[in-house]
Amino acid sequence: MSTDYNAYITESSITGAEDGPLDGTTVAVKDNISTAGVRTTCGSKMLDDYVPPYDATVVKRLLDAGATIPGKTNMDEFGMGTTTETSAFGPVENPAAPGHVPGGSSGGSAAAVAAGDADVALGTDTGGSIRCPAAFCGVVGIKPTYGLVSRYGLVAYANSLEQIGPIAPSVEDAAALLDVIAGPDERDATTREPPASAGSYADAASGDVEGLDIGIPTELVEGADEEVVQTFWDAIETLEAQGASTHAVELPSVEHAVEAYYVIAMSEASSNLARFDGVRYGPEGERSGDWNESFAAIREEGFGEEVKRRILLGTYALSAGYHDKYYKKAQDARAWIQQDFDEALENADVLASPTMPVPPMELGESLSDPMTMYLADANTTPVNLANLPAISVPAGETDDGLPVGLQLVGGAFDERTIIRAGSALA
Repeated sequence: MSTDYNAYITESSITGAEDGPLDGTTVAVKDNISTAGVRTTCGSKMLDDYVPPYDATVVKRLLDAGATIPGKTNMDEFGMGTTTETSAFGPVENPAAPGHVPGGSSGGSAAAVAAGDADVALGTDTGGSIRCPAAFCGVVGIKPTYGLVSRYGLVAYANSLEQIGPIAPSVEDAAALLDVIAGPDERDATTREPPASAGSYADAASGDVEGLDIGIPTELVEGADEEVVQTFWDAIETLEAQGASTHAVELPSVEHAVEAYYVIAMSEASSNLARFDGVRYGPEGERSGDWNESFAAIREEGFGEEVKRRILLGTYALSAGYHDKYYKKAQDARAWIQQDFDEALENADVLASPTMPVPPMELGESLSDPMTMYLADANTTPVNLANLPAISVPAGETDDGLPVGLQLVGGAFDERTIIRAGSALA
């Protein structure tokens, strides 16, 4: 296995059943998904020695299907980042664009697939953390509808937003992995049985887009890097040449998506990460007579700067006197965004945009300016707020050879349509 890109935090072969649809397939697993007997760090010093006593539901389904897990992949700490540079175990380099970031927070999973160190991989997507690294590494990533895939055994960042999903070299491979992990789970009350539909997700990867109607939200194209926009339109022309039709749609609410997303995500993170206190989880540290001092010292040592920043902002947004000013307004914006997507999809089979408004950044470029990192999520966060499925497929490259992704968004539990559309390109 290649370690040139720092894609793995822990290399440990976990073998599944001898027979099954994934027999002989290696599936890398992001390091915030629990694996019994194999440490799960979430890319953080806080969980450096944590070994779960149980498998996440998706891991159990992988092993039952015959998959082999070669290791746990590197990630932004607790999923908080867009570049996989906030990991306590060092940054991941992009094998498809050396010297550049692989995207985040599932950068290790995407890098492992792009480098050929795993056949396919699992990532998690809270605001684009599957689609961003898929786009930056020139592979395919699917963010499923909220509730399609169990989150039992996922170390939570923002419960109402995140989903586990596949990263793969092709749409068909990603869809086949989704076939294995999708479906209701009695251990996760947010999961549900999707509407009945003929055929598997992999069967939907037909490459036939004849008669498909694609809506293009102008707000998600305007403002993107010039070369990204040109590559996007070239990919759209390819779909049109295969029989798809396109028209412009408007999503005025997405102007507020990044702000709403970060208020909600940071607020949920503030609550979720409260349990990492050195008693239930985290390093033991030295105890003083003052609980607050001990609690603060352990978290100061265990958390990185980006995690601490998000916890502080989330706590502030939820505090007395500010809840209505920030958190409630963010939830109102979320409802508006959901309404806009629903209306746009009434007149289109899928919506298309560049996955990321910029090509992969150089390593270290955005670390000193968190706002640059946050604003890079402008095209992906609206989909999580709307709880819809989306896929990122390779659209081409810039003149400098940097990968560009095309994002396709579908209606709730309509993964088959975005898979069908995406398979015409990858």
